[in-house]
Amino acid sequence: MKFIVSSTYLLKQLQVLGGVINNSNTLPILDNFLFELEHSKLTVSASDLETTMASTLEVESESEGSVAIPAKLLLETLKTFPEQPLTFVIEENNTIEISSNHGKYALAYASADEFPKAISLDSPSTTVIGAHILATAISKTIFAAGNDDLRPVMSGVFFQFSTESLTFVATDAHKLVKYSRTDVTANETAEFIMPKKPLNLLKGILAGSDDDVTIEYNDSNAKFSFENSVVICRLIDGKYPNYEAVIPKENPNHLTISRNQFLNSVRRVSIFSNKTTHQIRLKIAGAELNISAEDIDYSNKAEERLTCDYQGDDMQIGFNSRFLSEMLSNLNADDVQLEMSMPNRAGILTPIDGLDEGETVTMLVMPVMLNS
Repeated sequence: MKFIVSSTYLLKQLQVLGGVINNSNTLPILDNFLFELEHSKLTVSASDLETTMASTLEVESESEGSVAIPAKLLLETLKTFPEQPLTFVIEENNTIEISSNHGKYALAYASADEFPKAISLDSPSTTVIGAHILATAISKTIFAAGNDDLRPVMSGVFFQFSTESLTFVATDAHKLVKYSRTDVTANETAEFIMPKKPLNLLKGILAGSDDDVTIEYNDSNAKFSFENSVVICRLIDGKYPNYEAVIPKENPNHLTISRNQFLNSVRRVSIFSNKTTHQIRLKIAGAELNISAEDIDYSNKAEERLTCDYQGDDMQIGFNSRFLSEMLSNLNADDVQLEMSMPNRAGILTPIDGLDEGETVTMLVMPVMLNS
C-alpha cells in the first residue's frame, strides 16, 4: 500500500477529524486514524464509539489497503512540514514510512480490523439543509445546552423537524434558546436530541460553507453528509421537556434597547457583582434603564444608566449577568427587545433586526431573586 498526498491538505483534514478523538480512550485503537485506500481515493476516519467522522481525500495511488495510524504522532509530525508532497508506504515490519523532501519517518501502525465499524442507519428519514443555516442554528443554540450528567436530555440540542419549519432548542433550566426557520422544511415530522460534541465539530466545519448537508436519522442515530465528509453519531435517548410550556405568553412590559450598549453595560457592571450569584439588577422606569450590581462582602458596587424605549409598568428584576451577556453576544441585531411580565417570571429576549426571511430567535432567561 502506497500513496502520495500534499502535507498541508492532509493536515487540514486530519485536524478536523482529530476533534473526534478523546484525550483518554477506553480502547487503545481509538487513539488512531483509520486510513482506507482505494486507488486515488483515501478515506480517513476517527471515532470515540459515540461519534464517528470520515473524510475522503484525493491522493496519488494505484494500490488498495487499510491501516490504523497513531493520530497524535501523525498530527505532530505533519504540523512541522512546509507544503510538499509526502509519500506513505506500508513496510513489512509493521511500520508505515513517510518520506518527505528532507527525510524519512517510520511509525508503528495497528491493524485496521480492530477499528470499530461505522454504524449503518436502517431505513432513515432524510432532510436536506444549507450548511450555513445548520451552522447558524447550532451556534445560536448550543451555548444554552446544559452540562448536567443527571439530565442527559438537556445536555444536547433538540432538533424538531416538520413540514412547515425546522426548530432547534437548547436549555439548561436557567436559560433557553429556540431557533426556528420557516424557509426550510422537512418531508415528515421528526424529533431527536443531538449531543454537543458532534454539533461543535459540525459548527466548526460548516461555518462559511455554501454546500448542502444531508441529514439522515432514525430513533438512535443521525448521519450528516456534506462535501467529502460524513459525521455519524448516537443520539441522546429520552424525551425532551415541553419547552413551549415554560415560555410565558403574556408579557405586557416591553423594553427596546441597543444591543451593544446593553451588552457592554452588563459586562462592566457585572465585574462588581457577587462572584457566586453574578446577580445584576435592572430597574426600569420611563425611558431609563438603571443597571446595578453589588458585592456586599467586598463593598464593591456599580451602577449605570441607559436610555431605552420602554412600554409597561415600572419594575425591578434581577438576572444572572453571565446568562444575559452570553445571550446578547450570540445575537447579531443592532437592537433587542426584552419582554417581561413580573420580577419572578422569565424574561424573553428577541432581536429586532438582523434576521433572514423566515428566521426567528427566542431567548428566555430566568430571573434571580433580588435581595432587597
